[in-house]
Amino acid sequence: MTATDRSLELITTAAQAAADKLAHDIIAYDVSDVLSITDAFLLASAPNDRQVKSIVDEIEERLNKELDAKPVRREGDREARWVLLDYVDIVVHVQHSEERVFYALERLWKDCPELELPADAKATRGKAAEHAKLQEAEDAGLGGEWR
Repeated sequence: MTATDRSLELITTAAQAAADKLAHDIIAYDVSDVLSITDAFLLASAPNDRQVKSIVDEIEERLNKELDAKPVRREGDREARWVLLDYVDIVVHVQHSEERVFYALERLWKDCPELELPADAKATRGKAAEHAKLQEAEDAGLGGEWR
């Protein structure tokens, strides 16, 4: 069993929306062989809560406007550290970078086939590590002082 055309369409649109809002490390997996409740997972992250919320809002708006899709469930909004959008056919996880590292969902789904994503989404790979290095350098330059 593989992800349906509808699921692939939702994943592609959601991935592009996430990339447009500068999400980091966007990746999608076809989980249809191991889960009966959904076809695919999209994972994305951001370095702060505000950006997590912005990415989630953009994904939700685009899927609604372009594909007439609305989530049946939206969880994690209040803290905006890990927001889950459940569209039945796909599940979107947008996580704060710290949660992404801690929970390492990629490890859970690494045996599932990776789905092809738009070039903009692929270009986000490694952005979280790049951002962390820049932040570390900035913090070191301040001598540990707060701004």
